[in-house]
Amino acid sequence: MWQTLKKGLLVGLQTSWTLGKIIFPITLIVTILSYTPVLDWIARILAPMMGWIGLPGEAAIPLVLGNVLNLYAAIGAILTMDLTVKEVFILAVMLSFSHNLFVESAVAVKIGIRMSVVLAVRLGLAFFSALMIHWLWQGGGEQAQYGFVSGTGQPEVDGWMGVIWQGVSSATLGIIQIALIVIPIMIFVQIMKDLNWLQVFSRWMSPFTRMLGIRENTSTTLASGLLFGLAFGAGVMIQAAKEDKVKKKDLYLVFIFLVACHAVIEDTLIFIPLGIPVLPLLIIRLVTAIILTMIIAYIWNRVEKKQEFAGKETTSYEY
Repeated sequence: MWQTLKKGLLVGLQTSWTLGKIIFPITLIVTILSYTPVLDWIARILAPMMGWIGLPGEAAIPLVLGNVLNLYAAIGAILTMDLTVKEVFILAVMLSFSHNLFVESAVAVKIGIRMSVVLAVRLGLAFFSALMIHWLWQGGGEQAQYGFVSGTGQPEVDGWMGVIWQGVSSATLGIIQIALIVIPIMIFVQIMKDLNWLQVFSRWMSPFTRMLGIRENTSTTLASGLLFGLAFGAGVMIQAAKEDKVKKKDLYLVFIFLVACHAVIEDTLIFIPLGIPVLPLLIIRLVTAIILTMIIAYIWNRVEKKQEFAGKETTSYEY
């Protein structure tokens, strides 16, 4: 057991270091930018597009904050605005699909997923879902009643040294938070491997993974991402790609699923203070993730079979 704990701890530290090298510089830069006019400038550029998805121009601000910083910053901005329930729900759905783009896209690249794929799926889902809600939902016109939420605002700082220190502090805190979650996950995964529980867990998950069109050895990664989020699921993914020999195709399919639906507990409960129905929010994310992954897996399999068939025909003809 000691060797198991030691190996799990070492793997957790290595994974935390790998993710930390990505997260620290990005968090530092983005935090510093949040104290400059850059984000307001981006929001002003996006404002004319907001009308297409049923949102006022000022709604660009929480979208920019959520995608550049995190959900807490976006919610802090929403709480300062007079919006309807429908407008808040549209923002919540968009932000659930697309948030913290810089960090999570960089993590995806580290795994081997193309950034263009991550951005296309996340931003595409965000704007498509907003359009559907805007067109199909005729209710929600009443004023949104916000609950209580704490700790969402930007802290006050003095001077550039204060801004830089805030950036360093935020980046360091982000790495510590990741390590506090990733290390126990890795230790638990190592225990499951050594006791052969992982095989049992994979068998339990196999009906769901087969439905999605992916292999059983992705089950731990899928569960980690669903519960803990993209960054933490990516930590398990990086290790699984090394040890379990997860195929590139399965990595893509799992990541596409997690792009649409990850950290289901935190990313759902966090929107409760906004006074919107969170159960439909969760259902939209889960159903979208399942359907999208199944469609892509089906198309991918058809293409592979056509290529395999074409290869056999060529070989037969040459013979």
